[in-house]
Amino acid sequence: MIRKFLMISAASLAIAGCGNNGNGDGGGPSLSLGQKSSQEQLAGALNASPKHGLTTDLFFKGDTAAAGEGDLRSAVLNYASALANGKVDPTKIRDVYTIPRPKVEVEAGLDQALSENKLAEWLDSLAPQTAEYKALSNAFVQLVESSPDLAGASIPATGDVIKQGGTDPRVPAVAQNLRAQGYLAAQPQAGGAEQGQQNDQAQQGQQAPQAQPTNVFTPELSKALAQWQADSGLKPDGVVGPNTVEALNGGPKDRARKLAVAMERLRWLEREPPATRIDVNTAATMLTYFRDGQPRNQRRVVVGEPGWETPQLGSPMYQLVANPTWTVPKSIAEDEISKKSNSWLQQNNFIRKDGYWVQQPGPDNALGEVKFDMKNDEAIYLHDTPAKALFSQDERHRSHGCVRVQNALQFARMLAQDDGVLDKFNKAMATGDQTFVDLNAEIPVRLVYHTAFLGDNGRVQYAQDAYGWDNDVATALGYEARRVARVQHRAGDVGP
Repeated sequence: MIRKFLMISAASLAIAGCGNNGNGDGGGPSLSLGQKSSQEQLAGALNASPKHGLTTDLFFKGDTAAAGEGDLRSAVLNYASALANGKVDPTKIRDVYTIPRPKVEVEAGLDQALSENKLAEWLDSLAPQTAEYKALSNAFVQLVESSPDLAGASIPATGDVIKQGGTDPRVPAVAQNLRAQGYLAAQPQAGGAEQGQQNDQAQQGQQAPQAQPTNVFTPELSKALAQWQADSGLKPDGVVGPNTVEALNGGPKDRARKLAVAMERLRWLEREPPATRIDVNTAATMLTYFRDGQPRNQRRVVVGEPGWETPQLGSPMYQLVANPTWTVPKSIAEDEISKKSNSWLQQNNFIRKDGYWVQQPGPDNALGEVKFDMKNDEAIYLHDTPAKALFSQDERHRSHGCVRVQNALQFARMLAQDDGVLDKFNKAMATGDQTFVDLNAEIPVRLVYHTAFLGDNGRVQYAQDAYGWDNDVATALGYEARRVARVQHRAGDVGP
């Protein structure tokens, strides 16, 4: 049976101990098991699955309260493995997935946890302990609690753009949607002369009247919408246009689904990643460089467009290439270069070599001034680009699969300085010829695809599912498939 969003209710979260515990952390109290029997511990543990974006029936069909201990134990083993390693095997839903994954055997731990009466604590320890995972979990719980049925809105797509100060009959629906997602305070009650009447009604157990919704798009609404747009990866202009209406109509359901998928993808990652590494979120088109466990730098990237998707790779960076040449892959040569005139090829410094088109170093080279070589079987790497204007775009899925780095020469010098090879790199750049500069220590690079993530501002943010890759994960977790509004454009240049 297909598991729906509507099966996850605020009531089930409360039973599982996933609500706010009143201490301000929003994480909720751990399930208190006391001195319960193994059967009671196992049944109670399964009820905590919603805070991880999972549903109990992924692991057990039927009434846990009436189940036998053996069946419950098998279900909790599967649940524990899902928390420790992920419920879905990413290598079975994607052709390429090489990011290092955890490999945790859970059976011995389950037996020990049961014997010590600490099953809930042990299960909680298996999930990622990062601030990001906890923030996603809290956001998921809060969405379900504020909008138990996770219903989407029905804001008509027809009509003019709604700007601050304007009036439109769709404004109340927009306000209701933002309120359900926590971006707008609860609707105030009618005030003024009616306050005394409200107090009398409250004393008699009657519900006080609410202020009537208004069709005016107020500054407060515009500000709340702008924050929602910023968190959603949309232009934060505080204006209700067609793209915003489409995204709002997904409502809490779409956001909860993204949060559940994102938590699953985090469960795929090793719990102690290299302290010095580069993470590229290809959904959000952002790069973060970590040094000694701390974020050192963040910058925009341009990644593969639909049809030329950047794969999910774990791949070490081992050298910098100053003034690179570009040997054009045959796929790009057939699709792009073959359509160019001889004069264009000469003007852009292309030559034929060993049956390939090769672009010589220079300011117009498709790799720009520097390339970051990586070890993988997919011919994927980071590089500079002469197409600088793309970094100012909100939508940056525009390459042929490789990762273009904003201010790449600056980034290369930062890496070279941290690695102790800055002098070598500067001398290599000065030659004007392609020169390879080995790094003293390889830098692990992870190309991940996370459509919900913790932003550097401490807020949970969302990105468009440009590749449509959320569907496979979501349906495997029991959530509905969604229509994918894929980005449709060409890169505008021939670069990788």
